[in-house]
Amino acid sequence: MSIDSVLATADELHQRATRKAVLRLLPVMCAVYFMAYIDRTNVALAKTALKADVGLSVAAFGLGAGIFFISYAFLEIPSNLVMYRVGPRKWIARIAVTWGTLSALMMFVQGEYSFYLMRFLLGAAEAGLYPALMYMVTVWFAQHYRATVVGFIYLAPTIALVVGGPMGGALMELDNGLGLHGWQWMFLIEGIVTVLVGVLVWFKLPQVPGDARWLSAEEAAILTSRAVGNRHETHTKLRGNLGEAFGRPFVIVVALIYFLNQVTNVGIVFNIPAIVEDLDVSGSFLIGLVSGSAGIGATIGVLLVPRLFTWYKREASAVGILAAATLATSIAFMLSSNATVRIILIAISMIFVFGTLPLFWSIAMARMSGLMAAASLAFINTIGLIGGFVGPYLFGLAEAATDNPSAGFYVVIAASVLGIALTPVLAYAIKREDAATPVPAPVTAAAPAPTTSL
Repeated sequence: MSIDSVLATADELHQRATRKAVLRLLPVMCAVYFMAYIDRTNVALAKTALKADVGLSVAAFGLGAGIFFISYAFLEIPSNLVMYRVGPRKWIARIAVTWGTLSALMMFVQGEYSFYLMRFLLGAAEAGLYPALMYMVTVWFAQHYRATVVGFIYLAPTIALVVGGPMGGALMELDNGLGLHGWQWMFLIEGIVTVLVGVLVWFKLPQVPGDARWLSAEEAAILTSRAVGNRHETHTKLRGNLGEAFGRPFVIVVALIYFLNQVTNVGIVFNIPAIVEDLDVSGSFLIGLVSGSAGIGATIGVLLVPRLFTWYKREASAVGILAAATLATSIAFMLSSNATVRIILIAISMIFVFGTLPLFWSIAMARMSGLMAAASLAFINTIGLIGGFVGPYLFGLAEAATDNPSAGFYVVIAASVLGIALTPVLAYAIKREDAATPVPAPVTAAAPAPTTSL
């Protein structure tokens, strides 16, 4: 048999194994991330009700919405290091059960201090979830497939944005049922569902390809070898390698750009119900339904944007183009006075904000593996989580100063400008990183379309 025939057979085996992994892993990974996003953002739907029922001010809501990200960020790296030791299946299941329980307990909030406490504990419970999911991608999937796979994972929060609003709004219509407020029913029911998803993770999510009963030994071996690619684990301890994990210019620049993305992303997501309500939309269910338009835009973004950039080899420029598109859309939003046009522009802006994420994480994961991947991905997400705190807080300050929820889009404009300014810095950092350690071809140059390659 010729070398070409052997390679073709190996490629076919790898593609078949990858398809199996996508079909078996991603539904479970998406389910847990879907509920994480629901439990993280359902508080936005309760904003007006919390003000009426427990006297929570706009500024207190902004602080409480963002304080979630402080504890999340503080524990992100320790959590992911524990995940590396015990394995993602056990740790992701633990995370889901813990935060689902705390999400249900949000029903007992009585005022601003209990609100701050519960949001802080909720962030602590969820710490490590997202980098654990990204770490699993580095273990299971070759770099060639990662943009597509990450895009699939991001379907979870984008779909949550679409259905989470109407679903949460419908639960809030249970107001006064058994003496509970509608927002109490929402927190309770969605928290219980999350606990059940955590149980599902425990039984259905294998940690590494070799643990999967639905893979042959040959399929597991080729998934493992190609996931490693040209980057082999060279560090087994974090001590003495802190510079490698956290101090590389590439890691720092990527973290800063992710910070700006999350300022925009979380700021919009946590405030869109208030923006919609300010546009004279009334009723919890209808507000949730209209707010779901942002999720439609985000879903289009994570599916379409990676495809559009499969041919575009300049990774940093791709991120800069999307930041510029976000800037243009946000300026148009602020200049418009038509309610329908404004809602459409929010949805369009989410195409670019969320569409950046699969490309962004592919750029990062292409240049890390093993323990350094676990640590560096957690560090990048930690910086992003700080952005998740800053975004809602700045949106809250802007609204308090102007009495207009839409004023938060000035924050989006500023973050987009800074993102554009960092684009050449990212390009230089990528060039320097690749010169130091050769990597496979950039994912954005050849990420296969999911309908044809998986």
